[in-house]
Amino acid sequence: MGSRNCWLSVILWWLLGNENGAVMTRNSRPNIVLLMADDLGVGDLSCYGNNTMSTPNIDRLAREGVMLTQHLAAASMCSPSRAAFLTGRYPIRSGMASSFNLNRALTWLGGSAGLPANETTFAKLLQHRGYRTGLIGKWHQGLSHASRDDHCHHPLNHGFDYFYGVPFGLISDCQPSKTPELHRWLRAKLWISTAAAALFPLLLYIPRYAGWFSVPWKVIVSFALLVFLFFTAWYSSYGFTRRWNCILMRNHEIVQQPMKEERVSSLMLREALSFIERYKGGPFLLFVSFLHVHTPLITKKKFFGHSKYGLYGDNVEEMDWMVGKIVEALEQECLTNHTLVYFTSDNGGSLESQDGAAQTGGWNGIYRGGKGMGGLEGGIRVPGIFRWPTVLEPGKVIDEPTSLMDIYPTLSYIGGGILLQDRIIDGRNLMPLLEGRVSHSDHEFLFHYCGVYLHSVRWHQKDCATVWKVHYVTPKFHPAGADACYSSVLCSCSGDVDFHDPPLLFDISRDPAEARLLNTDNEALFDSVIKKIERALREHRKTITPVPQQFSVFNTIWKPWLQPCCGSFPFCGCDKEDAP
Repeated sequence: MGSRNCWLSVILWWLLGNENGAVMTRNSRPNIVLLMADDLGVGDLSCYGNNTMSTPNIDRLAREGVMLTQHLAAASMCSPSRAAFLTGRYPIRSGMASSFNLNRALTWLGGSAGLPANETTFAKLLQHRGYRTGLIGKWHQGLSHASRDDHCHHPLNHGFDYFYGVPFGLISDCQPSKTPELHRWLRAKLWISTAAAALFPLLLYIPRYAGWFSVPWKVIVSFALLVFLFFTAWYSSYGFTRRWNCILMRNHEIVQQPMKEERVSSLMLREALSFIERYKGGPFLLFVSFLHVHTPLITKKKFFGHSKYGLYGDNVEEMDWMVGKIVEALEQECLTNHTLVYFTSDNGGSLESQDGAAQTGGWNGIYRGGKGMGGLEGGIRVPGIFRWPTVLEPGKVIDEPTSLMDIYPTLSYIGGGILLQDRIIDGRNLMPLLEGRVSHSDHEFLFHYCGVYLHSVRWHQKDCATVWKVHYVTPKFHPAGADACYSSVLCSCSGDVDFHDPPLLFDISRDPAEARLLNTDNEALFDSVIKKIERALREHRKTITPVPQQFSVFNTIWKPWLQPCCGSFPFCGCDKEDAP
């Protein structure tokens, strides 16, 4: 019966529409399904050249849609990248960029940092146009600001009608058997400092015990108390990371604390399919923000051993299966032809993620660098797949520079929204490019930041297909000769970096791997290209205005009075979910 109804819908569309899809594009509002992976390398997908990984469902989206091969995140870390994705603006404009190497993404649900309330997301734009909007999965844009329940940064305060998922994200700390991920080296230093400080009261006791001289008991006890207070101050947060950060919410209610990590992907898929069923009358916006493929790579047993790449590959293939289930639900509800589906990742794969000798991070293909590495291509070049049958030409591949920030104006356009005029929108409407009405991206310059520090600039020449890229700053890899920052787990944005004057220049259009360094000896246009980019950079910097810094020390530290709690703080814990 469902298949017969789908065929009837196709016939009606053919009679009422036209073969170019003009009616559907201009005069009706499609459903929108956004699928975002977490830390997926662009080289992990079959459709992007990996012939040993099985991702048939994502490959099908590429085969039936348009694939972007120079699709770029606005940051190489999740929180700033997702802020730019949601708002269409560089994260530095909203204060969602860090000046500290320690906190490059939001670190505590009990912190006061988050996407400011005065930022307008694409969800809010579409909500005002009559869309039912839902977010399933990872948020990582903060929760509360002044009190535990104000939920100033909550998804429901940013245009989503429904939220089910993880307000923070998935980290290794969420699985008790794994090595802690959050501030791993800082935690080790705190333990060492505590142990060293604890020896001091004992040393004070030795002269008294030996009879050399008498140290007052008050002094010994006071020092011991100081050590205890120091330990309590840091262990009250880091010692309970799983309970504080790894929680599952439905709208404003905590349903699991700590979340049962082995069940969360099944629960998320159930909620995504239920959302489609509930709002199939449309129009709806469904943003599925996967916890895959971030460590600790929580994977169902039935996918163990599926891939050739251990647990990481199994996790990628499980995510692909989930994508297939969502696409299948659209087909069953006869929504395929009237739904734009978009697949991407928030940033590139993490090269430093390892479990012993096993690689637990993604592969970024031929591109240098990875997650957290500023403007290096491997950290910011991500998959970009659009499928909209009857509107977008299937099998089309576009190698023009595009950005995750482009989703904001693109969704505004197809949803009938109006872009705000009181702020700079850095994204560009992609529909003319996707539909083939233009052949070149509307981006002339793209600026690649590492936190608040500008590392690289990309120039797409208007009069030709050349794409130049300059690096003013690059991370310093270690140990020597390595291809990542294995000693520190994450590369620095400032301090332990290499500055380049003159900057490093590459022709990305001919050398996407950034393997051939250009200079005045082998590139006649070297000086003119550098001058052109520097003029553009000066103009860009004039548009950056001071805003409150969400990643300040005060905003990012853990605050007990802001900690979400199911129960009475500090005895937080509950499980209100039935087994799926």
